[in-house]
Amino acid sequence: MNLKSEPPQEAASLSASLHDVLIDLHRHPYPHVPNPPSCKKRASVALVLRVRPTYGHWPPLNSARPLHDPSIPVNERLNAFFSETWVQNGDPEVLFIKRASRKGDRWTGHVALPGGKRDAEDVDDKQVAIRETSEEVGLDLTTDDYIHIGNLPERVVTTGWTSKPIMVLCPYIFLTTRSDSPALRLQPTEVASTHWVPIRALLSPSLRTVENVDISQRYSNMGLLIPRLFYRCLLGTMEFSAIRLRPTESLQSNPTPGPIPDDTHAPPLSLSQRWKTWLFRGQTGPCKQEPPLLLWGLTLGILADFLDMLPPHTAVQLWKYPTFTVPDLRLIVNIVTYHLKKRNQMQMQAGGRPSITAVDSQAAALPVSETTDGHNEVGIGGLGVSRYCEPSHKDPDGSKHAVGIMLNGYYARLRLAMQVFLAWRVAMGSVAAIYAWRLLRRRRGILSDNEDPVVEFG
Repeated sequence: MNLKSEPPQEAASLSASLHDVLIDLHRHPYPHVPNPPSCKKRASVALVLRVRPTYGHWPPLNSARPLHDPSIPVNERLNAFFSETWVQNGDPEVLFIKRASRKGDRWTGHVALPGGKRDAEDVDDKQVAIRETSEEVGLDLTTDDYIHIGNLPERVVTTGWTSKPIMVLCPYIFLTTRSDSPALRLQPTEVASTHWVPIRALLSPSLRTVENVDISQRYSNMGLLIPRLFYRCLLGTMEFSAIRLRPTESLQSNPTPGPIPDDTHAPPLSLSQRWKTWLFRGQTGPCKQEPPLLLWGLTLGILADFLDMLPPHTAVQLWKYPTFTVPDLRLIVNIVTYHLKKRNQMQMQAGGRPSITAVDSQAAALPVSETTDGHNEVGIGGLGVSRYCEPSHKDPDGSKHAVGIMLNGYYARLRLAMQVFLAWRVAMGSVAAIYAWRLLRRRRGILSDNEDPVVEFG
């Protein structure tokens, strides 16, 4: 698919829709979510947008003054920006980072949005997004070239089998009014690369795919090789909804400039090395090949909130339930969750479009959904689901954003499916063992009957 061969009417339609969405997000910010009693950490990310000019509609040298005048109301600045011809026919894009590989980082190597944890000196959550974006990629979001639009639903991120809350995640939206590419300065210890990706690519059904994740990796941090091998062989990998990214512009971090290594004459991997590569797939190491650029997990969940506001409003419909790759476990999951999926689908259609839950192999995050006194745990293998909620202007009673609707109760059923699967495997193993034992006894009996009797003559 050639992302640059976009019809003018399609670009104008997307630009107009983006204009409407940004105006609505600015007028109706999502509420602040306090920390659960057992969780003190907060983090913020920045969803940075730009419009890339197309060849046939190049921007003029002098743009309108309201674009760069912070004293002008945001609505007027947005109206002035989207009234320009090059913007109406341009290609809206989102800035992503690929996190640097770091040992012990829960999201090492993931595609993400610029951001990080809140420090004691930060005034508020928005300041965290601004500071972290400046530190990680060198963008100053406080200049007149950027417009702070608003925020997306805040989430409580949980992890582990107990789904213990670890932080509240706060996404903020910024739009640059510049027509040229801003200069980026990547922090090598935090960011491996940056990528500008068209919103059209994020909305495209043809770029939807899955990410297979080895959930047994958590045992590697404990040094438990045998349990990890057992879980890997028994459960296979988990399959998560993902988007293949097709950037129009990428920048690689280069902390140590030097000659490019030549691996053309590298010796082939031995059998033990290939086995190790399969077992430890998904981790960093000498046997790991560079994976494709995929958007999934927590960041995809955040983007789903935003993308589903844009036509054709199919971001939630294109999202797929997490499942397993082992055929019989996958079948059991489908059977156990069938009626729940149907029920949640009916609730989604009746109650409006939800904010989809953000999940990956080690954590999960839910947006504000309803008033509650604490967090509610339903999780499996680090896929905790939690909520710490508060009504919003768009959803006074919390019904339209209740636990992502689609995933409401899903992980409880997933746990039940695993129990059924384990019982199924034990039963099949027992039947196979009994059959093998009887077959062995039968063969021994046949051999005994076929032995010639010894006859002695006096």
